[in-house]
Amino acid sequence: MMIQFKIVTPERTVLEEDIYQITLPIEGGEVTILPNHIPYIGTVKSGEILIRKEMNGEETSLATSGGFVELHDNTLVVLADTAERAEEIDLARAETARRQAEEIMKAQERINRTIADETGQPLSKVREDTDRNFWMSSEEAKAYGLVGRIIERVDMA
Repeated sequence: MMIQFKIVTPERTVLEEDIYQITLPIEGGEVTILPNHIPYIGTVKSGEILIRKEMNGEETSLATSGGFVELHDNTLVVLADTAERAEEIDLARAETARRQAEEIMKAQERINRTIADETGQPLSKVREDTDRNFWMSSEEAKAYGLVGRIIERVDMA
């Protein structure tokens, strides 16, 4: 029994083949999926995806910046922001991307500290709340301290 596996990015299909096992980076660790696994939908975090085509075979490695995974009836699809086979990685480009990611993380931390200072929210809560998948209604933003008032309607006439 095998898993029909496909990993797709906005640019291309990175890999499509039958596999025996896959290990994906997820929130809080990893998940390893074997044939006949229960249905699964989740978020893939940035990191390394490990694939085995056979039970005792060699592992193939892919690097991903994150995405989503769906498994149903031994068909597994990963929709990734980016994904590359280890042999495809351009080290100079990867180093540039790492430096850019570090700068983005520093900027995010400065923003988080400013939000914490201005709203009175604890920094740990702001870090959690500024995750890219976190949304607030206008009422929640007001209660949080991000906005002073909500404009219900603007007459443009």
